[in-house]
Amino acid sequence: MHYEVLGVVWMLAGNADRDRAGDVLKAAYAEGRLTRDEYDYRVGRALAARTVEELQQLTADVPNGPSAMPPTYHRPHPQGQLVPFQQQPVVPYAPPRRPQNSAATAALICGLISPLVWGLAAIPAVILGHKARAEIRRTGEQGEGAATAGLVLGWLWLSLGALMMLFIVA
Repeated sequence: MHYEVLGVVWMLAGNADRDRAGDVLKAAYAEGRLTRDEYDYRVGRALAARTVEELQQLTADVPNGPSAMPPTYHRPHPQGQLVPFQQQPVVPYAPPRRPQNSAATAALICGLISPLVWGLAAIPAVILGHKARAEIRRTGEQGEGAATAGLVLGWLWLSLGALMMLFIVA
């Protein structure tokens, strides 16, 4: 089955295609060509792949993948002569970029502007920092550093505000 997006026709992947890609990745892992994390990541992506092209991207840089053929392979020429096979260039594998967690960015901004607004943004910085860290652990998004920085700045401004209140009262 095929479907078209923006004028490009994509062939849908079947279970057999996903199984073959999994076997290729398993062999590459067994040979030490992939780390455990990379193997787990690629197998997960292979199981979720919708198109054959996605599977080819996941296996293109390991032997026995869809685009890997031995250079000694010959194909018959129309006149019956053997012509050396011209191997297609292998596109290097690059994992997709993980999105930035928006709550982490908001926590950092709130932590940074807290002194400008008399510490009023410190409470949202702490709340958003905790929320962002939980989301990042669950979804694998980027932004752990921003969430932690917002959290630390929020607690810092809250503690400085509490100390100021103690000095004023005393």
